Amino acid sequence: MSFSPDWLALREPFDRAAREASSLDLQDLQQQASAAEAGTGGTPYRVLDLGCGTGANLRVLAPRLGGNQRWHLVDHDARLLAALPGAMTRWAETHRLKTAQGATDDSLVIEAAHWRAELSWQKADLVRELDALPFAGSQLVTTSALLDLVSASWLAALLTKVHEAQAALLCSLSVDGRIEWQPAMPADAQMAKLFAAHQHRDKGFGGPALGADAVPRAVERLVALGYRCVQAGSDWQLAAASGGARMLVQMIDGLADAALEQDPGARDLVLTWRLQRLAQAAHSSLQIGHAELLALPAKK
Repeated sequence: MSFSPDWLALREPFDRAAREASSLDLQDLQQQASAAEAGTGGTPYRVLDLGCGTGANLRVLAPRLGGNQRWHLVDHDARLLAALPGAMTRWAETHRLKTAQGATDDSLVIEAAHWRAELSWQKADLVRELDALPFAGSQLVTTSALLDLVSASWLAALLTKVHEAQAALLCSLSVDGRIEWQPAMPADAQMAKLFAAHQHRDKGFGGPALGADAVPRAVERLVALGYRCVQAGSDWQLAAASGGARMLVQMIDGLADAALEQDPGARDLVLTWRLQRLAQAAHSSLQIGHAELLALPAKK
């Protein structure tokens, strides 16, 4: 499943706001990362980012981790990886961070006052090439807006890899099934039901997607593997009155398209709902439930 750079750029501010408002405590990860401070010659904190897109996950997480970091970013979409260095450089310039070319063409170094990150990126199919990715030696494996797209078998394979590496796992922005509109409309519940069913369709990860079941399934398996799991909400808050008008329209169209694909027989209901929602968009708000999951291996 692929996403356009424009869509990722549109959603990034809402993703960032949701994560910044989350109550998830990253103290354990921060302590690990800060143990290797920039300039000390210590071993960098090694992060493997799966489904990286244009690097939005790093842009949120690297400043929060602090210390000396080394990120390896992986995505199957060559378009997104081609856009990644430009997106990272523009972000660094906006925040007055130093940038430098890394050791290879597919690498970059970003340096701030209290953290430093070495970046490398790789095109890889997360389904067919999962075994070839550098889990060994990674101290943190992270994803954003990915876990709800994957199948049960792919999730099991991922968690096995994470466990074998004795890495921590941070999965951000996984949908949890909650969709709340204000003001409400009679067809909202049926639309949410159709959308939830669509989220379980195969997204290219070797079987039906887990959708809102992804985080509970992951927690169940991780606890069995001896991990300590911490969860918190990271809901999207979209309102036309606070700069979310374009995103609201995108969500209305996206929900309608998904509902029609799921049940073409519901065409009249879906199109009527879409017209009503678009007419009210300037005076509406939408909350979409997302979950953060941090899993920490047992201390040796």
